[in-house]
This record gives sequence, C-alpha cells and structure tokens, in this order.
Amino acid sequence: MSSILSAAHFHNEEAAYQFVESRIWANGRICPHCGEINRSGALGGKSTRIGVYKCYGCRKPFTVKVGTIFESSHVKLHLWLQAIFLISSSKKGISSNQLHRTLGVTLKTAWFMSHRIREAMRSGNFAPFGADGGIVEADETFIGRDKTIKPKGEKKGRGYQHKNKVLSLVDRATGKAKSFVVDHVNAETIVPILKANIAREARVMTDEAGQYHYLHQHFAEHGFTRHSKGEYVSKTDKTIHTNTIEGFFSVFKRGMKGIYQHCSHNHLNRYMAEFDFRYNNRKALGIDDAERADILLKGVVGKRLTYETAY
Repeated sequence: MSSILSAAHFHNEEAAYQFVESRIWANGRICPHCGEINRSGALGGKSTRIGVYKCYGCRKPFTVKVGTIFESSHVKLHLWLQAIFLISSSKKGISSNQLHRTLGVTLKTAWFMSHRIREAMRSGNFAPFGADGGIVEADETFIGRDKTIKPKGEKKGRGYQHKNKVLSLVDRATGKAKSFVVDHVNAETIVPILKANIAREARVMTDEAGQYHYLHQHFAEHGFTRHSKGEYVSKTDKTIHTNTIEGFFSVFKRGMKGIYQHCSHNHLNRYMAEFDFRYNNRKALGIDDAERADILLKGVVGKRLTYETAY
C-alpha cells in the first residue's frame, strides 16, 4: 500500500499546478485581475513558467497562485502541498522546525508558510451555533503569557491575568468549534461574543464562573455545573456539562505546549484557527486526512499574507 505522500502532485511541479487548478478552478479558469471566466489560454514557449495563462479580457498574465496564500512565494508549489497535508493531518500540529527539516526550506520560510496556511484555515462561516434549540458549550482557557500585560504587584484570583485568554464554543449537534482570543474574561467581554455567535433559542452550558451568571436572560436555557465542588455532570440533567469543550481544550493545550511551546499574543488567533479547523474537519465527522487537506486547499483564495503582516 503506497503512502498518500507518494502522489505525483507532492513531488512534481507540473502535477502540483494541475492539482491546485482542479480545486481552485473547479468551475472554470478565472482571471484574478478582471474576473473573466474561461476566456484565457496557456502561454507557450520554452521560457514560459509552469501554469501561466493570458486573459483575453484584460490581456494580463496570471497563474492559479495569484490572489492566494501562494502568491509571490518562491517555494515550489509541490512543497506547499506537502506542508498543507502535513499541517492539516497532524492532530496536534507540526512545528516550523519540523517543516524546515522535512521540506528542506529555511526555518524562516517554514515559519512563514505555517502562518500562511493557518490564515487559509480561517472560517468564513458566520452561522450561529445552537440553531433550533441545540446545545452549545462555552468555556475559556489560558495559555502562555501575554507579554503586552505588565504584572502589577501580587497576582490576584487564580493568577491568570498575565496569560493569553481564549474563549471557545462547541456546538454539540454539528460537532463544530469556534474560538476567540480575548483580552478579558469578564461579562462585559464574554457576553457580547456569545450573543453574536449563539442563537437565542440555544441551550448554553458553562461552568459556574461569574461572567456566565445572567446568560438565562439572553438564551432559552443556561445550564451550569459547579466545578469548584467537584461536579462535572449535573446529577439532575446529564446533558448539563462542558466535557465536550474540555476535550477540545485538551488537544489544543497538548499541541501548544508539546509542539509549538511558545506563542505570542499577536499570533494566537491564527493558532486557534488551526485547531478549530482540524476539530471541525476531524475523522469523527467523517473527514479523512486527504479530504481535510482538500478542504484547506480550497480556502487559500483571498487569504494572502505578507511577511510584514504575519510578523
């Protein structure tokens, strides 16, 4: 049985272009300059680069890379496809150091490729969670250190003020997750995010934290468990728990601590997009590694990221 990575588009540049074109231009070749569809032709000649077309509308040349995360990159397209597959198929992620060694590119290039790919993982789906009265779990977690915050005196409460703060939602019906990097975990910050991303008819499940106390005023039902008293599933209603989102956080933290190890506040939103993407396209939802990489590839359009912006 041959490996998926033995496919031609992972090793041959011409095959890589054909593979990407078949995904991005599935409904016809589109000029990224003027939007003309199927009114272009391949340029010939020995000196012509692979995959170059000329638009008969605006007369400009283009390739499938224009307007995508691949634009202006000197890295071969088949190496990009290898990176996309490796990142999308690694449950807890893959470090820039590992990509650097595997692909044979510089560490700086591997880091930049990783962030471009994470940008392509961002979802444009704004449908609210918990539609038709479904259950949505909400919780926050803390990771690393937010160096934009200077500690003042003694740490108060749980001592998390200096850490990066993440709020995540999981829709039990669809199995999807959505995460947000937040500056504070108070009601003033959390509640508007929940109201904007959860349907009013939803049943919302949280722990007993103070920022969630008045959610019953905004949603059909608010159930919560008292973790401080050792309660993780309600004794009166077994649907009241946050175990699903705790499972999501466990994978996220193992990846961030074991694979990436360090992450600045400025880049955390992209890492959250990465873990959301893999969770939302996981094997339990019937999506295998090849399909997940295909879904990611179709998301590269309009997600160009320059090095200055990434850094």
